[in-house]
Amino acid sequence: MSNPGAALTVYGMSTSGNCHKVRLLLAQLGTRYRWVEVDSAAGQTRTEAFLTLNPNGKVPLIERGDGRVLTESNAILFWLAEGTPFLPADGWQRAQALSWMFFEQYSHEPYIAVARFIRGWTPPDSPRRQELPRLRERGHAALAMMERHLADHAWFTGPEYGIADIALFAYTAVAADGGIELSSYPAIGRWLQALRARPGFVAMPDPSPEVLRNFAASP
Repeated sequence: MSNPGAALTVYGMSTSGNCHKVRLLLAQLGTRYRWVEVDSAAGQTRTEAFLTLNPNGKVPLIERGDGRVLTESNAILFWLAEGTPFLPADGWQRAQALSWMFFEQYSHEPYIAVARFIRGWTPPDSPRRQELPRLRERGHAALAMMERHLADHAWFTGPEYGIADIALFAYTAVAADGGIELSSYPAIGRWLQALRARPGFVAMPDPSPEVLRNFAASP
């Protein structure tokens, strides 16, 4: 738990890409906040107390000092970035950034993030592992879209770095955890390197030793 005197509270699971998006933007904005660790894999988002905050039972979630709550990672990024260089002022560029953020949640995260979850957070004999070939196929399709864009553009938010890049970075950076290798995407590799070099960058922490063992033992 960090910054106990902050007016903004973030409920999240540190090893979740969706939650890491919020932590990364807050770090780069220099915003003070309090972090409350919630292990969704252990059912902590299904408790009565948490469901009172978010009936959808998911993290991340932010709670303002006035008690108002906002959910959904990319909506949180948008709100936090309002009035900052992380969100373009031009309406067309804002819409372009949003289009990539919708792409991330609809065509990217459901495959790359879910493949990672199955390999790391389900037992070796889980029937869900039968989903991995299709998830990897669709994950590579999403990465190919990103690679084509990055052949002609430095960033996804517009001419400058911003929230669409943060949204796409989180699970792209750990795609190999789901068995989706990035070696055939040189433009994505350059983009990841440039993003990691940004001021205020923070890396996602490693998952538990058990999860790391699952990654190492999983095809």
